Amino acid sequence: MRNLVLALRTLSRTPIVTAVAALSLGLGIGSNAAIYSMYHRIVRQDLPVQEPERLVNLGAPGPKHGSQSCGMAGGCDDVFSLPMFRDLQQSNQTVFSALAGHRTFTANVAYENRSFSTGGLVVSGTYFPALRVRPALGRLLMPADDETPGGHPVVVLGHRFWEAQLGADSAIVGRTLLVHGKPLTIIGVTSERFEGTTVGERPSFYAPLAMTTELGAGMEGRRAYWLYVFARLAPGVTIDRARPAINAVYQPILREVEGPLQQGMRDSVLTRFLAKQLTVEPGSRGQSSAQRGAAGPMYMLFAITGLVLLIACANIANLLLVRATNREMEMAVRLSLGATRRQLLGQLLTESVTLAMLGGVASLLFASWTLRGLSALLPSEVTESMHFSVNWAAVVFAAVLSVATGLVFGLFPAMHSTRPDLVTALRNNSGKLAGGRAARRFRTTLATGQIAIAMALLMSAGLFLKSLWKVSQVDLGVRVEKLVTFAVSPGRSGYDSVRARTLYTRMEEELASLQGATRVTSSMVPLIAGSSWGTNVTVQGYRAPDGSNANVNFNSVGPGYFASVGIDLLAGREFSAADAVGRPLVAIVNETFARRFGLGANPVGRLMAARTGDTVTLDTEIVGLVRDTKYARVKDEIPAVFFTPHRQRGNIGTMNFYVRTEGEPNTIVRAIPAAVARLDPMLPVQGLETMPETIKQNVFLDRLISTMSAAFAILATLLASVGLYGVLAYSVAQRTREIGVRMALGAAASQVQRMVLRQVGMMVLIGGVIGVAAAVGMGRAARSMLFGITGADPVVMVTSVVLLSLVALAAGYVPALRASRVDPMQALRYE
Repeated sequence: MRNLVLALRTLSRTPIVTAVAALSLGLGIGSNAAIYSMYHRIVRQDLPVQEPERLVNLGAPGPKHGSQSCGMAGGCDDVFSLPMFRDLQQSNQTVFSALAGHRTFTANVAYENRSFSTGGLVVSGTYFPALRVRPALGRLLMPADDETPGGHPVVVLGHRFWEAQLGADSAIVGRTLLVHGKPLTIIGVTSERFEGTTVGERPSFYAPLAMTTELGAGMEGRRAYWLYVFARLAPGVTIDRARPAINAVYQPILREVEGPLQQGMRDSVLTRFLAKQLTVEPGSRGQSSAQRGAAGPMYMLFAITGLVLLIACANIANLLLVRATNREMEMAVRLSLGATRRQLLGQLLTESVTLAMLGGVASLLFASWTLRGLSALLPSEVTESMHFSVNWAAVVFAAVLSVATGLVFGLFPAMHSTRPDLVTALRNNSGKLAGGRAARRFRTTLATGQIAIAMALLMSAGLFLKSLWKVSQVDLGVRVEKLVTFAVSPGRSGYDSVRARTLYTRMEEELASLQGATRVTSSMVPLIAGSSWGTNVTVQGYRAPDGSNANVNFNSVGPGYFASVGIDLLAGREFSAADAVGRPLVAIVNETFARRFGLGANPVGRLMAARTGDTVTLDTEIVGLVRDTKYARVKDEIPAVFFTPHRQRGNIGTMNFYVRTEGEPNTIVRAIPAAVARLDPMLPVQGLETMPETIKQNVFLDRLISTMSAAFAILATLLASVGLYGVLAYSVAQRTREIGVRMALGAAASQVQRMVLRQVGMMVLIGGVIGVAAAVGMGRAARSMLFGITGADPVVMVTSVVLLSLVALAAGYVPALRASRVDPMQALRYE
């Protein structure tokens, strides 16, 4: 406490210097704490359940012949069919105390004349017992609620949905919630802390898996893979023991039940299908593809903010070294009065840690601002499902980082100012601003290191910015300007196929009547919005090589789709209103599809089928060829795609509409909700926005990394310039006598300026070379995040070198000018 009181008193004597130092550290620590807060929330945070370390995630990698539907909970290697899950659940395995399945789905929900389009979860009756969570109200789903298909119309509400949308009504248990037009009895509300088992999704309600068919939340059959599965290990069972045990149950089901159903599968693929093994992995953090996808960008941002912190800490180390040099007489007096070096080291390290802790306190404010900036760059669906704030993990991280930086970067100044021969040195050099050769080398090395780090960050930021520019220049193949999009899901409100088709036709007419609308069309799969639907096809005259498949992407679209969204028709014709149910099946393919299946420059008239097998009837005629366009994501390669008229499909529960405008798109955006309400006031409008906004959200990760890396690079460059200025200014102050002698002997002011600037140039040269090498390494490590460029771009390199050189020269110019104005007589009289 005595050391702490003295440290506070010492720091308070120079309040401006202390405040600037604390703010510099606050910027560095705060940026790291903000990234760690996001990292912990997405990647590291365990589920708020009892003994999360006993949870495991199951996967089923290998061939899956049939329909697949994958979601945020994981990739397609992780999904199971519902019958396979039931088989595993009902087996006599003893390694799991509970086996649970779940799958998210989007639903139209109605409660007391209010409607919502929101996400829910169908879960097995073992879901909540496996997690061991408690309700905030009523009860949660139990195994008895999941026994009879269609026989358990009950639902549990998510706490946030109950609180934000339903007014936290404590008497809600026993009332009715309409989900897809089906009445479900509300039996409970989850606890406030529990938000499901998938990072990035916050379910509004939980319905029994037995109600899947009634709610349209999943698919039937053993060749339909869509369900995610996790389990709780039985007491005393380890993961290594659970893997062979559950596969001993899984393998006979594959051989005896599912193998005979794989009609049309080649022998080589069937062999791999029958040899599949279940994976069993730790599941304490739930199931989420966001954890894997976010890890790389998080590590990159960690590296960037860590380098910013190093620059800030280098400035503090230089400050402490200067302060230590000016306190050499004080240290000498203390040593002569009997103080030990250990006591002085303790005092000086206490001061540096105290300064770092002040920066740590300020860092919480900077971390909060950084998280707000990050959230502004994220898509709305991400910020709605995940709230980013300075959590306790970030506070602890900031505290530990503050102490560590205070100790590490305060150690050399403390060791230097308490060296054993200090008294002798002072006796010989009393009254001088002498820092010693070691201290000068240390300060110069720190400044050079700051330049190297700033160079590395500037080049990295330049790479990401150029990558983002490349992304913005991608030819999408469609004209997104003045195009408005939204979706409706009548299938979730109880519409059958006939009513849905009628609604879509009436909606196209209603939208076309809006003032300013020039074209209206629709599609089943949203345009460049991250969604991807695929199926196997058989094409006339094409035989797939052994071991490959003929899986392609597809979309079902409305009349005039290609002209409305701006896709060029290269051959054949568009779909028209006449391409409806009962008419001959037709399709339009893109250029990649035609090349892949050897259809030539004009595939019109060729036949195909949206399925595979030895006896498939080619019942669909290709009537058109369109230009290649982006399908799901801007950065993806253009896939093979075929299009069919949605009016020829049996039932499409969700339809995306596109309205091209002649004037301001926001006018149409404001008019669309009223137009939909005229047709059905209880039908929610989903994702209403302009297409440029959709494209921005499609590349949000590129914008996020580019913006943050550029912001941190600018901050690092400014901090480095401050550090360089400080080193040069102090160096000039130390060399006052030398400069005075030089000028007394006839040195011109310009020569003195060149002497100082030469020192700047040497530090920039050495630091720049090191920084360029580090940036090339960082670019190679981040190659997967870059688009259209390599990790070493000459234009970015030259621009970064020129920019940093100009900043360094500006930082060195003031000390150089001050040195050139030294009065020789005053300098020598002072000495």
